[in-house]
Amino acid sequence: MPNAPGVYRFLNADGEVIYVGKAKSLKNRVAQYFVPQERLTRKTALMVSKIADLQHTVVDSEADALLLENNLIKQYKPRYNILLKDSKTYPWICVTDEDFPRIFLTRRFIKSYGTYFGPYSSVRHARSLIELFENLFSLRDCRQKFTVESVAAKPLRPCLNYHTGRCKAPCAGLISRQEYNEGISEAVRLLKGGGREMIRRYTEKMLEASGRLAFEEAEEYRKKTELLKKHYDKSLIVSTDISDADVFSMIFDGFTGYGNYLRVRQGCIIQSMNLALKMNIEEEQSSMLEMFIAEISSKFGELSREVLVSFPISMELPGKEIHVPQRGEKAGLVELSRKNAAAFKFDLMKQEEHVNPDEYHEKVMEQLRRALGMEKLPRHIECFDNSNIQGTNPVASCVVFKDGKPSKKDYRHFNIKTVVGANDFASMEEVLTRRYSRLLREGEELPDLIVIDGGKGQLSFACEALAKLGILENVTVVGLAKRLEEIIVPGDPYPLFLDKNSSALKLMMQIRDEAHRFGITHHRNRRSKTQIESRLRDIPGVGEKTEEALLRRFGSAQRVSKATYEDLSATVGKSIAGKILRFYGREI
Repeated sequence: MPNAPGVYRFLNADGEVIYVGKAKSLKNRVAQYFVPQERLTRKTALMVSKIADLQHTVVDSEADALLLENNLIKQYKPRYNILLKDSKTYPWICVTDEDFPRIFLTRRFIKSYGTYFGPYSSVRHARSLIELFENLFSLRDCRQKFTVESVAAKPLRPCLNYHTGRCKAPCAGLISRQEYNEGISEAVRLLKGGGREMIRRYTEKMLEASGRLAFEEAEEYRKKTELLKKHYDKSLIVSTDISDADVFSMIFDGFTGYGNYLRVRQGCIIQSMNLALKMNIEEEQSSMLEMFIAEISSKFGELSREVLVSFPISMELPGKEIHVPQRGEKAGLVELSRKNAAAFKFDLMKQEEHVNPDEYHEKVMEQLRRALGMEKLPRHIECFDNSNIQGTNPVASCVVFKDGKPSKKDYRHFNIKTVVGANDFASMEEVLTRRYSRLLREGEELPDLIVIDGGKGQLSFACEALAKLGILENVTVVGLAKRLEEIIVPGDPYPLFLDKNSSALKLMMQIRDEAHRFGITHHRNRRSKTQIESRLRDIPGVGEKTEEALLRRFGSAQRVSKATYEDLSATVGKSIAGKILRFYGREI
């Protein structure tokens, strides 16, 4: 399960949805059901015992998950959910169709009454917006019915809101219809997403008030800014701008397409389904999407008049409008569908990694082959990394992956011999020269892919070393930079960026991290050994053999410095024991 907000559905053996739930993290929430039975309530344990399958839909936020859960519970009426009646809906903001419109909160959607915005998962948020509009534009909140003509014929008496400055009294003819409706237009523009300029203006006023030490005024502007920013976390799960639509998206990996379908009815997402399509021969991507649409049509019946797709197709459906939206909420729905298709692909690949690891690694290597433009699969990969601290104890590591898995018996450490100081470029050249000159001398096989942990500098010196050995044309060499995980290809001025969720990139990162871990471990061990040697080898008469005997007997240089003359004499003889005591300033 993905670690993302969304909605999950439990199905029984008959394929019926028995429970719908929402989650901030699908992975963490669903895992809570599959624990020892004694940790569950009786009702939950009974429900879990009936689960035969589960499905999930990824959304952008926890608020979207709440709205989608509401839709799906009404659609499926699951046995173990608290069933929601239609009267229990989320609030909308309505702008009435009147000469002097009102803006108010309602849970009833009557399309002919006015223009609706929402729904809002938080009633407090919706009420705060209405209060903001009233404060900004002095709009009326009364239910008085009047027109331009009735006001002209017989003006009403202004109420208390006028005298307190909260309303401009259109009922009394104290403001023209045009002037009043300018405030309404501004509020509608904010509800439609045109308030970025207002956020910027409020932010400037907040900073200006803060600079004058008018902190209460600054706090008011801060609250208004936060309210407007929160409003732009707009939900695509329910919309008044979209009536009925069917949304299709598909992403690809080799000969497999991963598709997601969203069914939207009356502005609500009521169904979601994922499907993987495998082809025996290479097909056009558009034909795979067409096959996906046909499969969904056979399962769910006739599609709505509007069909949204993630990329153009040539198929035509009688009476249907098929198009790729470029902006707005419809484009957002297609992106949400594409996000679910990507999550579906990731889930399947993770399952395959556990169930059929060999086939999984074949797919990953094929991904990497295509990404790097290699002629054959990178079955044998070697990665190199340098380690030093300000030039001290410079070492390098080489890790080997075969068929997508670590081959630890082939790992190698290198102590840098010819380079003085912290020179990663020259160190890389030395290590590769030593590594591959030995492989050539011993007749061992060369790797298909060499990965250099670093940027253009290290890669350039690595290529020079391989060219001198005459093997640069026989292997693929790339660099992997840490900052943006970009792949540096020799001779290409632009780095290669793989999809962050790509299994190929994750394999490259795993190899790079393993080389770093292996190198750092060796560097630490060597540094510790150097620190020990510097203490005991400085003693006159103490060489490698004597040092080993002392450490084997006492365990550390510090214990050697505190040992008695008798213990030292029994270990290394009286003469060396005396020299050790004098070195540490002690008397025999």
